[in-house]
Amino acid sequence: MFIKTIKISKKIIIFTIILIFLLTSIILFYSFANTDLSNSFNNTASDENNNLDNSNNSNGNNNSEEKNDFIKWVDFNVTYELLDKTAKLDIDSHTQDSNIKYNWIELLAYLACRNGGNFKNFKQKDLDTLLSELQKGKTIEDLTKNKKYYSYYYESYSAALGGFIGNYTVETELEDGTKTSEEKYGLKAFLPIAKNYAFSHYDDFGNSRSYGFKRTHLGNDLMGSIGTPIIAVESGTIEHLGWNQYGGWRIGIRSFDKKRYYYYAHLRKNHPYAEGLEEGYTVKAGEIIGYLGMTGYSIKENVNNINVPHLHFGMQLVFDESQIDSANEVWIDVYNIIEFLKKNRSKGIKSDTSF
Repeated sequence: MFIKTIKISKKIIIFTIILIFLLTSIILFYSFANTDLSNSFNNTASDENNNLDNSNNSNGNNNSEEKNDFIKWVDFNVTYELLDKTAKLDIDSHTQDSNIKYNWIELLAYLACRNGGNFKNFKQKDLDTLLSELQKGKTIEDLTKNKKYYSYYYESYSAALGGFIGNYTVETELEDGTKTSEEKYGLKAFLPIAKNYAFSHYDDFGNSRSYGFKRTHLGNDLMGSIGTPIIAVESGTIEHLGWNQYGGWRIGIRSFDKKRYYYYAHLRKNHPYAEGLEEGYTVKAGEIIGYLGMTGYSIKENVNNINVPHLHFGMQLVFDESQIDSANEVWIDVYNIIEFLKKNRSKGIKSDTSF
């Protein structure tokens, strides 16, 4: 009887040990799982917040050695109305030599803070109040020191609009053949469609595209006629020139401050570019760089596989060189920018329309 009791006790002990081991394993597993999930959530939240909180201040300071210190996403939804109003305030205050010189990008960044970046919520009184405070002697720094995301909006809008308004030189040729130049201040960026040429467009940014693979449309299509001269929106350096399977004959130009990359695609078959252009060359704002067409959607060069003649116009914002030609590219909706640039159109000569 005694021996039988001992055997039963050993079984109980072994069973108990196994049970404890299993319970301990389960507890440790869930403990590590919760830790990993927590870390994963925190890292994701940190990455999303870094888009705003780690953006540069209004002076443009940037420490590229720190991880996640540059902007990775921009939802550019500034309306034509606000682009027009703030640009006029900026230009008039400079050309009329007002005591207070407005900076349209500062005004837009402030208003974005007031409306959470959604300009559908814009109220005129917000702008009027801002102007009143500035006229009383307060600075934009005073008015935005407690606005958490002001630096993010300022840097984002500076990247998108930084080359549009400022000082520029107008050169005029006199009757005797001599040239004279005049310094001016104002809108110095141009519509990409030449003056006196008709076009139409609608806000198609983000629409679905299926050629090659399913993707979203990262630009604005400007419908026009074959051969319409295409204008450089801003001065810059040609980074890409030639055939692209999706864009056909295309040209890519980077602004001098390196913040904006302009993409002009589906240029004309047989005669896509203005004479003499090459990668690495500098172009001037308002200069003819190519001609509207319908090339693309083909591996083979010089093929018209686009159904409707149009210019695909896109703008990529660059906050860090690692964003170039990568999955982290930042393309913005340029529909309202195109509407705004209708104010400034450069003349051009239409090429032969045979193709």
